[in-house]
Amino acid sequence: MRNILTVAGKELRAYFHSPIAYLVMTVYTAICGFVFYSSTAFFVIQSMRAQMGGMGMPPLSLNEHIIRPILAGVLTVVLLFLIPLITMRLYAEEKRSGTIELLLTSPLTDLQIILGKFLGSLVLFAILEALTFIYFTVLFIYGNPNAKPLIANALGMLLYGAALLALGMWISTFTKNQIIAGAVGLATFLLLYLLDWVSAYSSSTVGQVMSYLALTTHFDNFSKGVIQLSDVVYYLSVVMLGLFLTARSVEALKGRP
Repeated sequence: MRNILTVAGKELRAYFHSPIAYLVMTVYTAICGFVFYSSTAFFVIQSMRAQMGGMGMPPLSLNEHIIRPILAGVLTVVLLFLIPLITMRLYAEEKRSGTIELLLTSPLTDLQIILGKFLGSLVLFAILEALTFIYFTVLFIYGNPNAKPLIANALGMLLYGAALLALGMWISTFTKNQIIAGAVGLATFLLLYLLDWVSAYSSSTVGQVMSYLALTTHFDNFSKGVIQLSDVVYYLSVVMLGLFLTARSVEALKGRP
């Protein structure tokens, strides 16, 4: 475990010693802040119209009209573009700088290196997630949202990000060009995101399978505040698949002359 934490610390320092972490955090914070402000302003207008137009109407839900649309409707898409920036360097940079040989021949096992790199990137993603929920604390200061669904929202967002990170790390093992790794990662993530569109025009077995494989299908319940075992298993399975494929790719690198 100590070796895994050492590799994770090394990766995390590498992020903050380069512009990547600051770029990702700045872009994410700016987008999240704009979306939060716009959603809150729209919610205030809708609440005032509801109070003026209908006596005795129940107040609008902050969870349903601000938190859920931000997480499920906007940030899940934003992360498709930002996570490739986090994962593109994990192995591509090692290959570009020529340190991949030292890494593969080090006393550390392949699994320790893979888990360490994954953990380092996951910590950076957790920082992004924390920034998101800092915005939501404003709602508790000036409003009264339901706190319990936020637990499911936080878990769902963490699992969603972990799945993308694992796949992105695997993609990074194929090239020494970070731009290529990021572009392929983005294309792969977008495909997995859009698979759910098949269910809109096809109810066949193939359509159902593709809808099940879509990333958004399993995040929807978390955004509603519901934790279902099938959704947790899906994301954990994607994480395990990404780590497994990364291990196989690293083994293949060792066999190359």
